[in-house]
Amino acid sequence: MAKPGDAALSAFGEYLRTQRRLANLTLRELSDLTNVSNPYLSQVERGLHRPSVQVLTALAKALDVSAEALFAQAAGLKDDDANTASSDTETAIRNDPHLDAAQKEALLAVYRSYRATSPGE
Repeated sequence: MAKPGDAALSAFGEYLRTQRRLANLTLRELSDLTNVSNPYLSQVERGLHRPSVQVLTALAKALDVSAEALFAQAAGLKDDDANTASSDTETAIRNDPHLDAAQKEALLAVYRSYRATSPGE
């Protein structure tokens, strides 16, 4: 268990909560998707536990965020401008009310494929 008041863990917990809400998932639904207990996820969101690599990987998959971004957040690292722009773009796609879930997934897949093949990455 982490020390109460650990700023990096608190920041990660808030980031995780935000990503869960952007995905329109309850804590219980995220628990079911990740096979991680609801109380444990609640404690991670409150900054009381440092999640393992296995838990972070499951969370990234369930929330449809890059594992690298989630690991960086959990480690308390700051994203560079390119990663922030990518994250902002993906968030905008997920939040677009004019797209249905299938359209969002297709657009995210195309966007990620372009990012993966762009020079300088």
